[in-house]
Amino acid sequence: MSEADGLRQRRPLRPQVVTDDDGQAPEAKDGSSFSGRVFRVTFLMLAVSLTVPLLGAMMLLESPIDPQPLSFKEPPLLLGVLHPNTKLRQAERLFENQLVGPESIAHIGDVMFTGTADGRVVKLENGEIETIARFGSGPCSEVKLLLSSETPIEGKNMSFVNDLTVTQDGRKIYFTDSSSKWQRRDYLLLVMEGTDDGRLLEYDTVTREVKVLLDQLRFPNGVQLSPAEDFVLVAETTMARIRRVYVSGLMKGGADLFVENMPGFPDNIRPSSSGGYWVGMSTIRPNPGFSMLDFLSERPWIKRMIFKLFSQETVMKFVPRYSLVLELSDSGAFRRSLHDPDGLVATYISEVHEHDGHLYLGSFRSPFLCRLSLQAV
Repeated sequence: MSEADGLRQRRPLRPQVVTDDDGQAPEAKDGSSFSGRVFRVTFLMLAVSLTVPLLGAMMLLESPIDPQPLSFKEPPLLLGVLHPNTKLRQAERLFENQLVGPESIAHIGDVMFTGTADGRVVKLENGEIETIARFGSGPCSEVKLLLSSETPIEGKNMSFVNDLTVTQDGRKIYFTDSSSKWQRRDYLLLVMEGTDDGRLLEYDTVTREVKVLLDQLRFPNGVQLSPAEDFVLVAETTMARIRRVYVSGLMKGGADLFVENMPGFPDNIRPSSSGGYWVGMSTIRPNPGFSMLDFLSERPWIKRMIFKLFSQETVMKFVPRYSLVLELSDSGAFRRSLHDPDGLVATYISEVHEHDGHLYLGSFRSPFLCRLSLQAV
């Protein structure tokens, strides 16, 4: 045997380390696999327990609305005179937490009047609130009935008598009946359904005759006579536009669009001292941005599902509190806009009433009025 062979034989063997990994690995893998299966089964059962009742509700519950698809143009860009600002935040709140939805406003001299969502007409003077009439349940007080809403007009009942405007001589009253199906408390259902059963009507206080001037309107809302009393403007809220109906002169009986594709959904219309009109926007159609009502307009199945599962009050929480007021020229062009992007001061604006250098802002939902000095904006 050579010396090299002897060295190789005498070289010590390397120690081998024996571990239990091979023995424990299957057990660990089995435990992990078991936990995973438990988690998946638990998650699946939870998903099923939530999904089955939801699907059952969607299948069995009846939707209160039967919406039809509507089509809108892309909203106008909020640029130029529509550029966002915070001018409405300079307003002050009046009678906060003392009124319920003071939607419309009128002045007789320096005394202010408003109608509220709880069925009252109140006088606001020297910081005091006095109820002068009450509608709804029970007999109305201090009210002279001109026309009953229970009287069918051309075969249709008036379910949602809304706004009105009166000629200077007091003979003609032009008013909107927003729907023959829905009432005021259902305004969100009316908007979402897109019902086209609204009308613009004329009442003659002398002959007591009522005529339908325009029908098949989708939520006709605010109405306003022109200064010359040759036409009436009517806000068609659901369609984000204002229509014009001629009531005297050569074009009497005709109708056209005064302004369309507005940056929001118009409510009441009132004259401005510049010869144009103030329009309160109940909610906006932001561009750039996301407009929920525009998105849902062509997806009636989503509307049905929403109102199967949620109340109007719940849905209203998802409506942006962005407040917008527009001043239109006498031809319908956008003259200026006043904003409160987060609704920090003025919210849910329904009307803009100009009086003595101030704008008084009504609301269909807020528990207060707002007053804004025109000099400040």
